[in-house]
Amino acid sequence: MLLVIDVGNTNTVLGLFEGHRLVESWRLTTSANRTADENGILVQSLFQMASVQPDQVDGCIISCVVPPLLPMNVAMVERFFGIKALVVGPGIKTGMPILYENPREVGADRIVNAVAAYESFKQACIVVDFGTATTFDAISSAGEYMGGSICPGVVVSSEALFKRASRLPRVEIVAPQRVIGRNTVASMQSGIVYGYLGLVDGLVKRIRDEYQEPMRVTATGGLARYFATLSESIESYDDDLTLTGLRLLYERNHVPH
Repeated sequence: MLLVIDVGNTNTVLGLFEGHRLVESWRLTTSANRTADENGILVQSLFQMASVQPDQVDGCIISCVVPPLLPMNVAMVERFFGIKALVVGPGIKTGMPILYENPREVGADRIVNAVAAYESFKQACIVVDFGTATTFDAISSAGEYMGGSICPGVVVSSEALFKRASRLPRVEIVAPQRVIGRNTVASMQSGIVYGYLGLVDGLVKRIRDEYQEPMRVTATGGLARYFATLSESIESYDDDLTLTGLRLLYERNHVPH
């Protein structure tokens, strides 16, 4: 079995593949305070719930956008699974040319998503990832990572509004029935949800206009399912896109014994 780990700023997502099939996945809170041992015990408990033995895992790949947490996760895999994890970073074979001015600046999760999306569609596409930041990644019809845009995430924007405006409450991120809100909560929800939809659809349109060829648009991340149903530009969503991308990268870099 293959263990894939995506360490994000807010959540850490783990997936367990048997061949090409994702058999289990778990979403944990990313914590800088847990040790490798604590993380290992937590992961082992998840394995026990899924009736999976640690010795069934014979490979692991890690994507991490929080540099201080990478050594801890690598150490956890070595201690609790007895294997050396493959880390997504400079030198890894992606099968995708990176056209960024400095390829080392591109977040590992963005490359992973781009690889998975292009493998799925085999055409020019845009990946919208609703995470701590919302990222827009553009992939050409030739399978090149062209770049994209980075925006504050929906939750980050909402929390900033609550914390910086003393009279505005914290609200649930749901679309009100009307864009014209008739109370404070409905007005905030309208601005957060419909305003963010305008941001998403507007940026997608500008990327498409700049590329001047048809581009498939897919979404992933925590709020992808919700916003995909409301967006005029998002055509599909895949909750497991990042996990699939990690599996693909492992397969492209793993040399069987």
